[in-house]
Amino acid sequence: MFNRIQKVESIEDSSRFLWGPRQCGKSSLLKKLFPQSPYFDLLRSEEFHRLTFEPWLLRESLGENPKFPIIIDEVQKIPLLLDEVQWMIVNKGFQFILCGSSARKLKRGGGNLLDGRAIRYELFPLVSKEIPDFDLIRALNHGLLPKHYLSNSPKIFLKSYIGDYLQQEIVAEALIRNINSFAKFLETAAFSNGEMVNYQNIATDCGVSSPTAKEYFQILSDTLLGRFVESYRKKAKRRVIHAPKFYFFDVGIVNSLLNRENIIPKTEVFGRAFEHFIFQELIAHSHYSGLSYDIKYWRTSSGFEVDFILGDEVAIEVKGTDLVHHYQLKNLKAFNEEYKTKRSIVVSLDLRPRQIDNIEILPWKVFLEELWEGKVI
Repeated sequence: MFNRIQKVESIEDSSRFLWGPRQCGKSSLLKKLFPQSPYFDLLRSEEFHRLTFEPWLLRESLGENPKFPIIIDEVQKIPLLLDEVQWMIVNKGFQFILCGSSARKLKRGGGNLLDGRAIRYELFPLVSKEIPDFDLIRALNHGLLPKHYLSNSPKIFLKSYIGDYLQQEIVAEALIRNINSFAKFLETAAFSNGEMVNYQNIATDCGVSSPTAKEYFQILSDTLLGRFVESYRKKAKRRVIHAPKFYFFDVGIVNSLLNRENIIPKTEVFGRAFEHFIFQELIAHSHYSGLSYDIKYWRTSSGFEVDFILGDEVAIEVKGTDLVHHYQLKNLKAFNEEYKTKRSIVVSLDLRPRQIDNIEILPWKVFLEELWEGKVI
């Protein structure tokens, strides 16, 4: 149903990693792109046990010269399997597509990540360009994992998703000792989603130490449930804040952790969710476009703040209002006094594009069309 932008293309006959959060559509994408490829699903218990104890069976199952790339799904479950994979790449010239939700276990388990022999791709939740008749309000309420976006009962699936994550990614891989503290941390971290991270405050709320809170955030990052946004630190006159922000990978997950009710325009919750959604579009575009531009934020000690700085080229503020006023441009004006950018943009619910003092006010639909057409950066 969804035509995904990520294509997992071969580069000079290389093998490929495809990472992404659970249920973002990795398996469906690979089956669509490579319908004739040999497929090993390590979520199947019989496949998992067979290859865990006898990884050499992978080699025997493939013969001498497969015509298509070999797909191993949930590869992080058996780190030692990568030794067989590397041997076949080096000695047989085989191509693999290795799919998973986290490289953390591979690194901790001694997996070699193929010594640079595999190109890394990443799949994100759905973006607006992939969804026919995209519905913003539905996206903000349901989130953008394919199953959740389509569902008429997203809250049930979202709760289940979080439970599965705790059980399968955290408990099963023994990443932490106290699951109750980590569950409390998830909720606390959701309250500060899109805000500057204060490890000590979060640690106090969760009843853990500050180093433990830092480790919990790193687990979220390593298992692709969120990512840090660093501050923009290019030298300037004003003193800037250096603490990072943190965003969960999907707005629907935050909704569930915070037990949010329906998100509707002209509310504070809408503004937060809207900003989160725009971040999801930006981070996916940075990867899918191949530009891999940095996304940072800017905040001064005096309180000026710009939501997103794309590379050194574009400054973006997100406003969940249908009419942006002059006084709401003070942050971008302060940033423009310090730095020169190609574009300064306010993404909003305005009906038509406008321009005030070299600052563009773009309706969100117009902004996203320009973004995915390569016209923003």
